[in-house]
Amino acid sequence: MHIIFLAPHFPSNQRQFVRALAGIGARVSGIGETPLSHLDHEIKGWLYGYEQVPSVGNEEAVYQAVRRIQDRGPWVDRFEATIESHMLLAARVRERAKIPGISSETINLCRDKFQMKQFLRARGVPCARNAAVNNAEKAWQFVKETGYPVILKPRDGAGAHATYRIDNAEQLKQALAETGLSHSQNAFFTMEEFIEGHEGFYDTLTCNGQVIFDGICHYYPNVLEAMRTRWISPQIVLTNRIDSPGYQPLRQFGERVIDLFQLGTTATHMEWFVGDKGLTFSEIGARPPGCRLWDLYNYANDFDLYTEWARALMFGQASPQPSRRFSAGLISLRPSQDGHVAGYSGREEMFAKYNSWILAAHFPPEGSPTSPVGAGYLAHAWVWVRHPDYDACRAMLDDIGQTVKMWAH
Repeated sequence: MHIIFLAPHFPSNQRQFVRALAGIGARVSGIGETPLSHLDHEIKGWLYGYEQVPSVGNEEAVYQAVRRIQDRGPWVDRFEATIESHMLLAARVRERAKIPGISSETINLCRDKFQMKQFLRARGVPCARNAAVNNAEKAWQFVKETGYPVILKPRDGAGAHATYRIDNAEQLKQALAETGLSHSQNAFFTMEEFIEGHEGFYDTLTCNGQVIFDGICHYYPNVLEAMRTRWISPQIVLTNRIDSPGYQPLRQFGERVIDLFQLGTTATHMEWFVGDKGLTFSEIGARPPGCRLWDLYNYANDFDLYTEWARALMFGQASPQPSRRFSAGLISLRPSQDGHVAGYSGREEMFAKYNSWILAAHFPPEGSPTSPVGAGYLAHAWVWVRHPDYDACRAMLDDIGQTVKMWAH
């Protein structure tokens, strides 16, 4: 099988998809922005061919690269992308080049927050009330109908990027100004009621529409609070208690959403809330989660999810055997202020206390510039851990967050 993979070396874990495909015998042609001569020997050894383009966000350039690969042969069976911002472009190119895969219509439905929830609500899936908002007038009208608090976010955004929780008129005015909605008549945002509750996500690998692996993670605290509060060291924790009865409604809920979207062979990432209104859908992507979460799944389950994904694509079948031996989690450690890293406290004590449970850690060197608070879970210092007991894993992360500090000046 000949598979084209978009952006094979960046971000860094992209290489794992290429490794897995090559490891089971696929011919992998890459399309990327970096010259072939700049790729390392390992990734060049996995690639059957490579095409450089000015930008992987340029649809025409990517399409022409695909056509050159098709003309050289052998027959191209799949064209795959795993980054949210690449998904729609890849689907459009697939259709133009007559390559099988998830349609652009489905991918667009998985990216447009307004259409996504309208589609699911019409089919009985509980979602927050929402509306398409392309100007200030529509935003004020939605608040008049629903009241505060509300959420304002891009219709095609990922995570909490450019997302606002709005509790009053003054905050709405500020958000409208910062997003450009106050003077635009053609912006691309959605506004929805704010739902109180605990937030997490449900990840799967599907093969021919059937879930063959699933995982459940929890956010502590919820994403919006985490991305806007410097002193918080936010966590993402993977449970190894997924077979407990309490998780069955969530697994059934997630599988129903996947079925409604008619997703065939793909990774999926679905965000959810649970609270006074019960279990509520937030959003879904036809892609793996960010933050290198698949690496945590591998550490927790003693298997290689990248290879199982490759087998599903190449053979149309795969039989993952996750051990569920460990819970695993990551904690992001923010700098004390914006500026440059001055040093750390509590780091050596952490390694001495938890060394056997620490999987990986990243501490930007002294003198390096800091990233903004909301830059993401892996944008600062971070630590990955695992433990057979979920509660012990959480307690370990709590302790690390309270005792390890990243200082800046």
